[in-house]
Amino acid sequence: MTNYLLPILSVIIGGLSVFLWNPKKLSSIKLLLAFSGAFLLSITVLEIFPNVYQSKDFMIEYWVLGGIILQLSLEYISKGAEHGHFSVNQKNGIPWAIWISLCFHSLLEGIPINYHDHMAIGVFFHKLPVAMLLSLFLKKSKKPIIQLIVLFFIFGAATPVGTYLSDHYPIFSKRYVELSALVSGMLLHISTTIIYESAEGHSFNNVKTFAIIIGVLLAIITIL
Repeated sequence: MTNYLLPILSVIIGGLSVFLWNPKKLSSIKLLLAFSGAFLLSITVLEIFPNVYQSKDFMIEYWVLGGIILQLSLEYISKGAEHGHFSVNQKNGIPWAIWISLCFHSLLEGIPINYHDHMAIGVFFHKLPVAMLLSLFLKKSKKPIIQLIVLFFIFGAATPVGTYLSDHYPIFSKRYVELSALVSGMLLHISTTIIYESAEGHSFNNVKTFAIIIGVLLAIITIL
């Protein structure tokens, strides 16, 4: 049940925090992005990779590469929304192609959650700053509150839907190793991109470097 709730909670907390906090600058959210990227990268390398490579399937490395390529393709559509980039028109809101790409990514990352003990925590920290940025820009779009709630509900439900599919449909559960490898490639690309882009001018300052180190250490402690 926790694996279903954590991704939903991250979206709810991220969305509500923006409306309650109403940040004027993105620096604090970028700091959280750096932390989440480091945590997600550590979970991917320390837990998901060892699990999928234990299968000794000689095709696993190609699934990982496929995940990287798939994520690059999704980011061509979403313009990098998965790692905090949003280009929102004040009048029209987020283009539907970007929204669908973002939800498809979220659905895929939900499929292997039940097969890796701490992946749900990694997804929680990953989705939290993304939900904050998404909420911030949706708020700027001046859309009706009901529409914002519906859009957030779809985004928040996408990951649990992926988890449900892997739990109840053999077409997903029987291929969980390959799908885990695919998702691990996606997460590897996202997390490294977040860490790289979280620094202003692509140079890390002391606070962001500290956030990244804390993210790595917390992931290690969580796994241990």
